[in-house]
Amino acid sequence: MTVEKVALITAGGSGMGAAAARRLAADGFKVGILSSSGKGEALAAELGGVGVTGSNQSNDDLKALVDLALARWGRIDVLVNSAGHGPRAAVLEISDEDWHRGMDTYLMNVIRPTRLVTPIMQAQGAGAIINISTAWAFEPSEMFPTSAVFRAGLASFTKLFADKYAKDNIRMNNILPGWIDSLPQQETRRESVPMRRYGKAEEIAATVAFLASEGGGYITGQNIRVDGGLTRSV
Repeated sequence: MTVEKVALITAGGSGMGAAAARRLAADGFKVGILSSSGKGEALAAELGGVGVTGSNQSNDDLKALVDLALARWGRIDVLVNSAGHGPRAAVLEISDEDWHRGMDTYLMNVIRPTRLVTPIMQAQGAGAIINISTAWAFEPSEMFPTSAVFRAGLASFTKLFADKYAKDNIRMNNILPGWIDSLPQQETRRESVPMRRYGKAEEIAATVAFLASEGGGYITGQNIRVDGGLTRSV
């Protein structure tokens, strides 16, 4: 009997999250989508999946998505964690409250749903968690201070998670996108990229699909740069 594989996508109503949902559905996954705008429910209906309108900062909303997917399909194979936009300001002008909002947006958005799906994946004997992070996690920019700080923390969390759960055949990796066409385009930003173009949301989705596939089955704990050469590690 062929097993229907299931992917959940948080913050999946638009942008890279929506592109990932479309690509995974095209690859044969049943999809469950969470978004705060209602666009996720509409997209899920279009793709033959299930959707919840809610926040990835709410444990209850995330559990509703997990429960809906389990009721419909009985399993969860892939979790894709996308995010909205956190606070921005000069680094010493960010309030305590906004630092906490940044943590909720860029770090806890991964930790909360990971807590929910990991026991399910353990029982299945496999799973893949893919986090859409940022190219500026290791080379921070003053344009995105809370994103850079907490996604650097996400890199550490990902390594800790990979160390703990690799034996259960559960993998976690981060994708580090640079300037992507789901953002407003500016010529100066385009010129800063060695490839001299914005990336496509579909290219990020293709990376998600690879990490979710058997071809990505020996990759875990990694931060994969998909940024046209904008940032490079030695």
